[in-house]
Amino acid sequence: MEQLRDEPVDLEVVSTEVVYEGAVWDVRSDTVRYGDGEMTRQYVEHPGAAAVVAIDDEGRVVLIQQYRHPIKERDWEIPAGLLDVAGEPPIETAKRELTEEVDLEADRWQHLLSMHTTPGGNDEVVHLFLARGLRTVETDYEREHEESDMRVERVPLADVIDGVIAGRLRNGILAAGALAAAEILRREAASA
Repeated sequence: MEQLRDEPVDLEVVSTEVVYEGAVWDVRSDTVRYGDGEMTRQYVEHPGAAAVVAIDDEGRVVLIQQYRHPIKERDWEIPAGLLDVAGEPPIETAKRELTEEVDLEADRWQHLLSMHTTPGGNDEVVHLFLARGLRTVETDYEREHEESDMRVERVPLADVIDGVIAGRLRNGILAAGALAAAEILRREAASA
């Protein structure tokens, strides 16, 4: 059997328009030829993001908790940010966000995975990285809005995985990142 993978499809776009222009992302409506007919779909056009599973020398994950208006919760997340600097590679965005959000830098970086967050509703791709060899840095970055009262905690990776599996931690990027990091660490330990 061939290696299992997602398959790109290049459909003819009959028409496209921005139906809502937002501050961070837009909503687009595309009509495409599909089979013998056409279909119209609206979706959020998203610049993408980078996120960081930062694990310290004690096996703890750096988590942030901040208010997210669409879900009306202060959810636990990993440091992340939009790919909103033209030409900036995702790894550089991840490094910048780690410093801006939690005043940390890392000596070792590893790509974990890239994922479509909601393929039926937006075109966002989030690139997740594992950061190790953490050190505190001083910054003058001014946190505002949801970040102004952000809580930062270091939590054992096993506790994060338990929270994800039990449904107490429901942020998808946190879940995917923590599970991927746990598997990478398991494989490293097995090959040592």
